[in-house]
Amino acid sequence: MMLEREGKYIYCVVNTKHERNFGPIGIGGRRDEVLTIGYDDINMVVSSHPLTKLVVSRENMLAHEKVIEEVMKEFDAVLPIRFGTIASSADEVRNLLDRRYREFKTALRDMDHKMELGVKGIWTNMDVIFKEIVEENRQIKKAKEEFQKNKNRKGIEAKMEVGRMVEQALLAKKEKETQVILDSLKRTAVDYKLNTVLSEQMFMNAAFLVDKGREKEFDNIMDDLSGKYKNRMKFMYAGPLPIYNFVNIVIYPEEWER
Repeated sequence: MMLEREGKYIYCVVNTKHERNFGPIGIGGRRDEVLTIGYDDINMVVSSHPLTKLVVSRENMLAHEKVIEEVMKEFDAVLPIRFGTIASSADEVRNLLDRRYREFKTALRDMDHKMELGVKGIWTNMDVIFKEIVEENRQIKKAKEEFQKNKNRKGIEAKMEVGRMVEQALLAKKEKETQVILDSLKRTAVDYKLNTVLSEQMFMNAAFLVDKGREKEFDNIMDDLSGKYKNRMKFMYAGPLPIYNFVNIVIYPEEWER
């Protein structure tokens, strides 16, 4: 039976001259040791893994993220590497660090002492939101009255038109209410990014890059917003998270030096 070749699964890049062992928490469920492989004063955090394509599963994604979060407990600058990146050997890891040294050093400096915080805003009562949309928009109100009066083809067309107008108005309302929340939070952040909302009820899905020294200030603003809008919306607030939204290091297989 032919054994699978072992490679090095890569999690992130850190700034250190010292070797480090984070324990048997490697991806794949084999309890592989998570270690550093270095070049000069930067290191990649890796664990052994067969040189096969990794299955994209919730379990593996969580294992990848858990390792990065462990590393974040000890380092102020951590550059996450995209899920599923495997080098064939420790030498390939060192070669990559050598070739992209300046890029990694610059990113490590830019992200030093920073964290990502995630904020999702969710409307608590959609009936209220839709009622507001109808009241705020004369055209929607008129078209709604039309289909309520008429059950014929004209009424059906009016109902379809209301649906289209409500959809557009809902998007506009999401943007407007997102801006109100952003105006409160972005003063405390170095940068922010808006991501796709995941449901009709969710009006905002944002990531904020925050200096660790201002985390408490950000927390306080979140508390104020939660109190101010408690009858209208709720917030899902998470962090500190790996800075996935602000660093995108991709390593393609053809980049490895042979």
